[in-house]
Amino acid sequence: MIDSHKQVDIIKVLMQQPLEVRTQVKEVSVDMWGGFAKVIAEVFPNAQVVFDRFHIMSPLNKELNQVRRREGMVVKGSKFILLKNRVDLLPEERVKLEEILQHSSRLRLSYELKEKFRSIFECHQTVEAGKAELLEWIAIAKLVYTDVVATIENHLNGICNYFLSRTTSGVMEGINNRIKLIKRQGYGFVNFDNFRARLLACFSDKKNLSP
Repeated sequence: MIDSHKQVDIIKVLMQQPLEVRTQVKEVSVDMWGGFAKVIAEVFPNAQVVFDRFHIMSPLNKELNQVRRREGMVVKGSKFILLKNRVDLLPEERVKLEEILQHSSRLRLSYELKEKFRSIFECHQTVEAGKAELLEWIAIAKLVYTDVVATIENHLNGICNYFLSRTTSGVMEGINNRIKLIKRQGYGFVNFDNFRARLLACFSDKKNLSP
């Protein structure tokens, strides 16, 4: 844990690991911050960059919600139901969903595309098959989506590397959520070194996982 987001500082710390350790890393799952690719290429020469699927769903959901607002769907709870995975909807929520989608054909298409995108990643398939499905998805999605389509096109290969081993950043996200909780319960930390020491103490002591 370091007090920097600069590439040079991140690389410096990671390079402290022996080369024989770094060459064993086969995949690194990250979000789409532009600096990660350079860091991975320099530090982990044998690793594939995998753009985390859940960091892609976030902008997709954001743009779906923008469509909802533009189409004038302001029914209470409509955002929650549209962004929730269809498989997780309760029976009464499914009824409500259909009422919402009847409001607009554009909103319905946007929602179905969101669900289709998620389903692509739920299937065990090769990188080639996954890429083919995503390209088909993109061709249709351009009818209703803009920014998220451009993002996917610009990061397509790294996104498709998910199908190599279905690697995600889930574990790291869990750690980040834990860090946020520690920070809140400590009412914030002005001094970085104190903050770092507190986190290391919490994560290193399995008997004391609460701050």
